[in-house]
Amino acid sequence: MNLELFLVQLLNGVSYGLLLFMLAAGLTLIFSMMGVLNFAHTSFYMIGAYMAYQLSTWVGFWAALLLAPLLVGLLGAAVEQWGLRRVHKWGHVPELLFTFGLSYIVFELVQVVWGRAPVPYAVPGELDGPVAWLQAAGITFPQYRMFMMAVAILMLGALWLLLKRTRVGLVIRAALTHPEMAEALGHDVPRVFMLVFGAGCALAGLAGVIGGNAFVTEPGMAGSVGAIVFVVIVFGGLGSLAGAFVASLLLGLVDAFGKTSSASLVGLLSSLGIELSPQAFGYPVLSTTLAQVAPVLPYLLLVLILIFRPRGLMGTRES
Repeated sequence: MNLELFLVQLLNGVSYGLLLFMLAAGLTLIFSMMGVLNFAHTSFYMIGAYMAYQLSTWVGFWAALLLAPLLVGLLGAAVEQWGLRRVHKWGHVPELLFTFGLSYIVFELVQVVWGRAPVPYAVPGELDGPVAWLQAAGITFPQYRMFMMAVAILMLGALWLLLKRTRVGLVIRAALTHPEMAEALGHDVPRVFMLVFGAGCALAGLAGVIGGNAFVTEPGMAGSVGAIVFVVIVFGGLGSLAGAFVASLLLGLVDAFGKTSSASLVGLLSSLGIELSPQAFGYPVLSTTLAQVAPVLPYLLLVLILIFRPRGLMGTRES
């Protein structure tokens, strides 16, 4: 692999990883605060993409970038207040069933409103094209992918400042660790939970706004990232934002480099001076390239982390 291709794949992996982190951050925030594994989380990602598409046809992409996450956050807060809160007292299984059912409802509603075919949610003209300073160095990388990375990094910084440097963050962390004490001090803990759930959904909506036109906006988009997002939060450690960040980048790089790698066990043995004939036992399996098994690599890593470190990379509780 030449240097230019390596750098392009590195940037692709980082940009995809940061998009995964935007999704995983909201899910991690909700789980660490409320203990709820929200199976409908990627549905809010899909709603964010469709809302951004609709709003961009009316007011343009830049206004949609601000408005769509806010609307998704308000929708998430409403779901928590009038739906999830009512089943919360019955335990985790009703919560899982509630969010699982909600994901199917959203899937069907999206098809009713926008149809089954992909919608023409396009990259804004100002960001359509390669990055000039990278192109001057012989590397072609889309401006919009660089914009995605910048938004994700800004979101990470804003989230860190909110949780660590503001009174709101102090109340959230207090309600997380000592809810009874926070309530005794006059804080409305259920309202804090509602705001946190809404904020987590807003982060998913923001990921949908910037990811919907980079990939494709269609009814199956929630399912296509749903499994990998849960791999991220388990691999990084349930409830750990830092773990989710590291796991997102790692899985993004595995995805980018795995899909373009022609490495195989036969090639590795050949480099060591061991030649196998095509008639050798197990040759078809040993000759399978990394690119052919790339789609299952994240799940293989998930199995390994559950076997050897059930808490995940930086988690504090068992997965």
